Amino acid sequence: MGSEKKHFVLVHGACHGAWSWYKLKPLLESSGHKVSVLDLAASGTNLQKIEDVHSFSQYSEPLLQLLATIPSDEKVILVGHSLGGLNIALAMEKFPEKVAVGVFLTAVVPDIQHKPSYVLQKYIESVPAPNWLDCEFLQSEKKTVVLFGPKFSSTKLYQGSSVEDIELAKTLLRPSSLFIEDLSQQTNFSKERYGSVTLAFIVCTEDLGIPLNFQLWMIKNAGVDNVVEIEGADHMAMLSKPQELCDSLQQIAAKYA
Repeated sequence: MGSEKKHFVLVHGACHGAWSWYKLKPLLESSGHKVSVLDLAASGTNLQKIEDVHSFSQYSEPLLQLLATIPSDEKVILVGHSLGGLNIALAMEKFPEKVAVGVFLTAVVPDIQHKPSYVLQKYIESVPAPNWLDCEFLQSEKKTVVLFGPKFSSTKLYQGSSVEDIELAKTLLRPSSLFIEDLSQQTNFSKERYGSVTLAFIVCTEDLGIPLNFQLWMIKNAGVDNVVEIEGADHMAMLSKPQELCDSLQQIAAKYA
C-alpha cells in the first residue's frame, strides 16, 4: 500500500553532510515516514579529517554501520545524492536483503561491467578543467582531496537555490575526495548482490554539476528502468525543490517498497 510508513535513509554527496537534507527530512516525517540521515566519514559533524580516511569503504563506514543495525525483516529506501550514489551502491552490495529500492538523486550510478571508478572517470573526462572554477584540489599518492569553491557551488550546484542555502553551504562544506584511486582497485559490484536490488533515478533537469546528458548516459549505462524527473531542479534538489523531491520519493516508495 502506498500509504504505508517507510524508512528512508538519506546519504549526502561529496563535501556535504547530513545537514543538506534539513528541508526534506521534516517533509517526509510529516507524511509519517521514518527518516535517517548521517554524516559519512570526515563529513558534516563527523570528527574525522579527510586526510585520515584512506579508502572509500572507510568513508562509507557510518552508512554501513547504520545498515548493520537494521532488523533482518526490515527494508529501507536508500537515497544517495551525487557521489552518495556510490555509497549506497556499496551498501547494496553488502546488504542487498535490507534495501527495498536504491534511489539515485542525480547521483553516480555504477554498473556491474566495470570497476566502481568507471563512471567517475567518465564524468571527469566529460567536464573541462575550467568548469571546476574555484574548486581546490590537493593531490597525494593515495587520493585526490577536493573542496568545492564558493563560485563553483553557487553557479554549478546551487544556482536554483536560495541565497540563504548558498550561505549555509559556504559555511558547512568540507574537503572530501572522489576516491577514484581506491575505487579503481576494487572489484566490480556483483550481479547477485548490488545487481539484484531495484534501482531508481531522479533526474534534475537544470543540474549544472552533473549535467542532464551525463545523468541520462548513466541511466542507460547502468540499465536503470525506474526514472522520475524533477523539472527545473538544480543539483541540490533537496534544497531548491524539496516538496517535489518529497513527492517523487514517496511515489517511488509506494511502487517498490
